[in-house]
Amino acid sequence: MNNTNNIRVDLVRSWQEGQIVDLYRAAGWWKEEMDASRINDLIQGSFLFAVAIDISTGRAVGMGRVISDGIGDAYIQDLVVQDDKRSWGVGTMILTRLLQECKLHEISWICLIAQPGKEEFYKSLGFAPMPGHVPMLFQEREKGC
Repeated sequence: MNNTNNIRVDLVRSWQEGQIVDLYRAAGWWKEEMDASRINDLIQGSFLFAVAIDISTGRAVGMGRVISDGIGDAYIQDLVVQDDKRSWGVGTMILTRLLQECKLHEISWICLIAQPGKEEFYKSLGFAPMPGHVPMLFQEREKGC
């Protein structure tokens, strides 16, 4: 059942590392060689870090973050909701909070890279494809950069 009344979204500067790792694992983004003890460095290095909290347990059931200089551009990253809370509106709650905070800082250029199949979710919240732009990922080579 959808019960977002039991969920609140807070902006945080630290959180229990294991709960954040669990969310990264739920999204399939955690690599076992990653160091869980650096989660709070990741949170503090983000411009904004939002945690959706199940009020009854105090546990993180979702998260999202913004990488930005706080002036011009912002990138939404790592938006994920625990499997059993998906379709409750938790992702919308997290993203809405992050967007509100960006707007408070007068940041108007806000983008993200959507996973395939999630485009409609982001479109429903005001995002649109960027024709003529291609997301790219740096690939380490043995020599060079």
